[in-house]
Parts: sequence; structure tokens; C-alpha cells
Amino acid sequence: MKNVLFTAITLLIFSCNNQVKVEETAEVSNSERMKKMYDAFAVGDVDTVLANFTEDIQWSEAENFIYDYGKPLVGADEIVEGVFAKLGTEWEYWNLEDKEFFDVGQDKVLVTGRYKAKHKISGKMLDAQFAHLLRLRDTLLASFQQYVDTKQVSEVVIVDEPTETEE
Repeated sequence: MKNVLFTAITLLIFSCNNQVKVEETAEVSNSERMKKMYDAFAVGDVDTVLANFTEDIQWSEAENFIYDYGKPLVGADEIVEGVFAKLGTEWEYWNLEDKEFFDVGQDKVLVTGRYKAKHKISGKMLDAQFAHLLRLRDTLLASFQQYVDTKQVSEVVIVDEPTETEE
């Protein structure tokens, strides 16, 4: 009887340990979590995007980018006003395509892809490679650093002067 009881307890412990391992492997990676946030951004679900930010998130656009303020934007309100609202009002569309997500260490995600956009005033198209370095804290986005061809973006927003033949 003692052997049967011991075997039953051993099987129960082994069974519980296996369940923990399954749950651990089913855990969502940082890159998968950030992919879901980017997917929410793509469909205009700003509430979901903001729910994935820490309260003190620091958002840095590339140096010399059109929305670079010379210092990081801090907090969701500054990011919405300084970046998201401008993308929504100044561009017909701003899409992130060909995205790839890479876990970098325990708390970082590298996102690469292409910006495909059309500027409302100039009518010009943007097709620029980008990289975003995301730092997470407790599964939430704590900092964002953008890298992009800022010259190309600047040229897209400039309205060309009409030439003599166009007048």
C-alpha cells in the first residue's frame, strides 16, 4: 500500500511539474507581445497601444526626423500629441510594412521594416527602411528609439516649387 501511495504522489508531482513547463513554454515572448501592439497600431486601436506603455515611457524619434524635438517625449500624452496625432493629420496614410520582430536579450525587441506613407500636402510617397529598438519593463514598453533615413522623410514633406513649364 505504501508503494502504491508513493507512486501516486510521485505521478501527481510529475504531472504538476509537466503542467508548469507547458505553461512556461506557452508564455508570450516580448517580440510576440510587441507584434500585437504594432498590429493594434495598424488598425488605429490607440487604446491597446497605450495600454502597452509604462506610465513614464520615453519615446525618441531619430535625430533630425521631422518629429524629433531634441529630447525624448515622456508619457503617453506627449507621444499622442507629438507623434500619433501628426501622423494622423499630416499623412494620408502611414503604414509599417515588412515588419520583423527580434527578441534581443531579456528586455529588448528590435523591429525592422519599411515605412510606406503618403504626405497630404506634398502628395509625395515615402518608402523608407526603419528600425525600432524597444525596451520593456514588466512586459510593457518603457522606451522607444527610432532609426530611419531622415533625409528621405524630410524630402517627402517639402512641397516642390512649380517649374516654369508647369506655370
